[in-house]
This record gives sequence, structure tokens and C-alpha cells, in this order.
Amino acid sequence: MLVRPPGVYRAQEDTALLREAVRHCGQAAGRAVLDVGSGTGALAIEAARAGAASVTAIDLSRRSVLASWLNSRFRGIPAKVRRGDLFAPVGPHRFGLVIANPPYVPAPSGRARGIDRCWDAGPDGRDLLDRLCTSAPSVLTEDGALMFVQSELAGERTTLDQLRAAGLVPQIVHRQRIPFGPVLRERAPALRARGLLADEQEDEELVVVEARHG
Repeated sequence: MLVRPPGVYRAQEDTALLREAVRHCGQAAGRAVLDVGSGTGALAIEAARAGAASVTAIDLSRRSVLASWLNSRFRGIPAKVRRGDLFAPVGPHRFGLVIANPPYVPAPSGRARGIDRCWDAGPDGRDLLDRLCTSAPSVLTEDGALMFVQSELAGERTTLDQLRAAGLVPQIVHRQRIPFGPVLRERAPALRARGLLADEQEDEELVVVEARHG
């Protein structure tokens, strides 16, 4: 059980899929790990359990920072928890593993507010994904890895192309189809009208992307 104040993202299928990838990749053991957009800290905790030498968690939300700090401390994990945008709080530091469960749901126009910021990611679902792909090389060690999860609705091919353009070698390491949750069920008519969903589609494919320096 994790402490989750109102407005903090609840760990769901995407979190579980990425946790499984972190558990089995072996990349966390003995390395400095950075969890970007930590929410409750579920992924930071998993990295520590997988043998990370140190864990740093970042989130823009004050409530998420508090949740990450509390949940890590309750489990005896001395994670560094920072508030800020993407990689800004860690400055020039580099990490052997960077993990992220960023917002990736295509959203109506307008700035996301409240809990919606946990999943709303602009018209094409790529507001944060684009920045993550472009900026990740600056915080990876030479032998480090980036691992994150996204939906097929946010453009798997675009992600892979952007990572290659940034000088990384990407691959899809896990896939899983899940039924639509409440947000996508509500937005399905609008997404179908935009051609982002098939007429009868009621599920989405989640993918875990891993990328390393070439």
C-alpha cells in the first residue's frame, strides 16, 4: 500500500508494466537511478529493491514529492526527492538508469489542471514525451539506459525516431494490451473523430521503451 494524497497519480497498469521491466532488466543494480515524474514513488521503490546504489525521484507536483518522500521513508529507502520540471533539479548529474511514466494521453486543447496533469499530454499525447526523448542523453552515463512507458496512441514510431535522432539506440522491451480506463472511455468519441482510435476499439497497447547510447 502506498500513501497517495488527492491529486497524485495512482499506480496502475502502466506503472506495473514498467516496474516489471525494471525488476527484470538488471540495469538498476549498483547504479544511480533517477525516477522522473515519480508520483507515489512506486518506481523509485522498485529500483531500490532491485539493488540501486542510490535513488533520486523528481516530480513537479508538491503532493507527489511528499508522497514519494513518505512512501520511500516508510520502506527504509533513503531516496533523494526533488521538486521540479523534468531533469532541471539534477543539474549536471548523470544516472545509470532513468525511468519514467510520463503523461501520454491525447488531450483537449487548453492547459491541464489538477489530477488531469497526471495523464494529459497535449493534442497528440507527446508534450512530455518529446522533451524526454530529446533531453535524456544529457543525464545518462555512457553505459546508462532510459526506460519509460507510453501508449500506442502517443505514437510509438515517433518516439523511436526521436530517440535515434538524439543519438540513442531504442527498442521495445515489453508490450501489453489493456482495456480503456475511465479517461479514455470518456474521450473515445473525440479520439475516434480524430482518427486516433478505430471505430470499435476499446483497448490500447502499452509499450515499454528502452534506449541506450549507441
